[in-house]
Amino acid sequence: MNDLVALLASQGAAVVFVATLAARLGAPVPAVPFLIVAGGLSVGGQVSFAAAVLAAVIGNILGDGVWFLAGRRWGYRVMRLLCRISLSADSCVRRSEAILGRWGGLSLIAAKFVPGVSVVAPPMAGALGMSNTRFLSYETAAALIWTLGFLLVGRIFHSAINDVLTVLSNIGLTAAVFCAAMLALFLMWRYYMRRMALRADDIEHIDIDVLREALAGSNGPTLIDVRGAASRALDDRAIPGAVGIELKRLPKDLGALADGRELVVFCDCPDDASAIAAARVLLAAGLPRVRVLAGGLDAWMAAEAALSPDADPVAA
Repeated sequence: MNDLVALLASQGAAVVFVATLAARLGAPVPAVPFLIVAGGLSVGGQVSFAAAVLAAVIGNILGDGVWFLAGRRWGYRVMRLLCRISLSADSCVRRSEAILGRWGGLSLIAAKFVPGVSVVAPPMAGALGMSNTRFLSYETAAALIWTLGFLLVGRIFHSAINDVLTVLSNIGLTAAVFCAAMLALFLMWRYYMRRMALRADDIEHIDIDVLREALAGSNGPTLIDVRGAASRALDDRAIPGAVGIELKRLPKDLGALADGRELVVFCDCPDDASAIAAARVLLAAGLPRVRVLAGGLDAWMAAEAALSPDADPVAA
């Protein structure tokens, strides 16, 4: 810890910039503790408060700007990449969509303080067509609020921070090992809970070929796309005839669709997680004929590509 304090004291702005930039790019770097400690050290003049503010703001803008431009360029592909590496991949886009839908550009400020959303909000804003000027304005305001908030916490509680750093420096390796063990246990618990949630022994799946045959019949199933509105805007791929009803609107928005026909729900998410959750909601509501499309939208589009006369026979 003494080395950390010495490093911040000698290279405060540079350390804050690197930590903030890395965190905004998605690296597992705890930028907030660096800001708080830098704020505490600024009381005694060991770190320049103004330089720390500038470094953190620039780090925010550059890191989030990369994801914003990536979202503008590659759209839903970037969102899927970010959400697939999330421990809560199925809710990743939904949480960002809810914040963006409710607050618009102000969501970039709120996202700074919501774990799991801060990295996802900028590319979603880019993919949904937010202008560069608007993004830069909101991002700068968000970066200032986030930066000043934690730096001021450090300044207010600077004496306590020094005491904590002293204790941690005495504990040394034991504290690091303990924290690493707690983090590992937390990640294992989150992974276990996610796997349990994805257990679909109670949900029946339907394959693409079987679905095609059913749709060709006189009384084919009703297809329900449970992706959110923003997700469908990001990714305009669709299954013909499918009705978009996002997960949170089920089953009350079914209306005339609950006509006794079988319901087939699908999503574009890892392990069909949202579709499985939707099927459970529908079954609990008393709709007995519900299945999940195995592989979701990806599987359907892959099958379509394989059937296309323009498809590469080698790839098919």
